[in-house]
Amino acid sequence: MALNLRSTVVAYLRDHAEQKFTARQIAEWIFATYPDECQAKKESSKYVGTDAELVQQLVAEIGAQRVPLQKKFPTLKTTEGRPRKYYYSEKSDSAEVTAAESTGLAQTTEASKPKIGEHSLYPLVSTYLWEEFEVYSKRIDDKRSSNKRGPNGNRWLYPDLVGMEDLGAEWHHEVKNCVKQYSDKRTKLWSFEVKLLINRSNVRECFFQAVSNSSWSNFGYLVAAEIEGQDTQKELRMLFAAHGIGLIKLDVENPSESQVLIPAKERVEIDWDTANRLATENRDFLEYVKLVKQFYQTGEARLADWDVPKEAG
Repeated sequence: MALNLRSTVVAYLRDHAEQKFTARQIAEWIFATYPDECQAKKESSKYVGTDAELVQQLVAEIGAQRVPLQKKFPTLKTTEGRPRKYYYSEKSDSAEVTAAESTGLAQTTEASKPKIGEHSLYPLVSTYLWEEFEVYSKRIDDKRSSNKRGPNGNRWLYPDLVGMEDLGAEWHHEVKNCVKQYSDKRTKLWSFEVKLLINRSNVRECFFQAVSNSSWSNFGYLVAAEIEGQDTQKELRMLFAAHGIGLIKLDVENPSESQVLIPAKERVEIDWDTANRLATENRDFLEYVKLVKQFYQTGEARLADWDVPKEAG
């Protein structure tokens, strides 16, 4: 019997609802579950000669059929970024966001693996920022704010993480001293809004939250552990063109493999008025400003003062 790839993929995902699989994981399952059909497919192909080539062919065919499959089966969904994952869910987009935020995000298909909450993403982002960009990062806890303006007075004001990039880390000490006297262009200041899940239901809210709380910085980024739906990333690229906020897809299992999907546009100047409000009303942000000032005074940043991975020292 010939292998009906479409129905096989849909049936497998439906039987494992809410679990996410890469195309390769699905292809390997098909190869193990339908050996006779796979052997017949291999023998009928002019281009496939080995089992490994057949699995790769299945991976390619699953990817090629993604769009028509999703049009026919709206409950078949995918994440964005690499590697793309496929899953079956009857939840609405908004219900998926609510579920992710209330119970944490499942990282693998293995039931034994724990789920994580948004706060667990922060050290992973810090690890990625240090290893990829050598950015010194610091957590900003909005609960440490004065909240003088009422319940929603500080809404969308504070980013989850802030960062400092030492542009002269490898400069000669004489050049450093010269720049210190000449200007204050030794650093770039970064801002990050971190989310467990971004999909069509919350994409604009998440993006404009990042726009709002990153307005003071040189670089503003939205960071997501999961991005679901092709239209979601299209929307983010359209919004980026207007506002310049970048997008990072965080790999929670291996932060070093995270990806900058959309680079942020640089703002040349820091908005010190906004930075002053943040520092006045939040102790964490005030500590961040003190660390930046200390860097300018001493020319050095101590790893122990920042949320930099311990192994970096």
